[in-house]
Amino acid sequence: MTAARPARRSRGFGLIDALIALSLLAFGLLAMTRFQTRMIASTTETQGRMNALQLADELIASVLVDPANAGCYTLPPAGACGSATASARTAEWATRVANTLPGTVTTSSVLTTATGRLRVAITWSGKESGETRTLEATTDAR
Repeated sequence: MTAARPARRSRGFGLIDALIALSLLAFGLLAMTRFQTRMIASTTETQGRMNALQLADELIASVLVDPANAGCYTLPPAGACGSATASARTAEWATRVANTLPGTVTTSSVLTTATGRLRVAITWSGKESGETRTLEATTDAR
């Protein structure tokens, strides 16, 4: 007959397992936090682009509705404008663009009289990245 051997005890083995599991969980949560931060930054940049596109479309629509005064919708103003309303609308639009987009904002709209093409350009600084962003839109204003 053999004598029964006492059971071997493993002390601290469960504690090491728990520490490893906790460190893996911490790294996973850290990765998720970084991913979420990048997604928020991307969403913010996209919203800035969408705002710029809507504002450029608004000025182009104003020109298409009022083609007789297309020259009044240029920024900076070029030549004499026959409509004080169109001039005021353009100035108000430029102010709204500066208030809507982040960072340093510049706006320009150029009407080429020979071709009747209006080019609207909006430049701003990205909120999260600080990089310069530019949106250009062109239409036939005849």
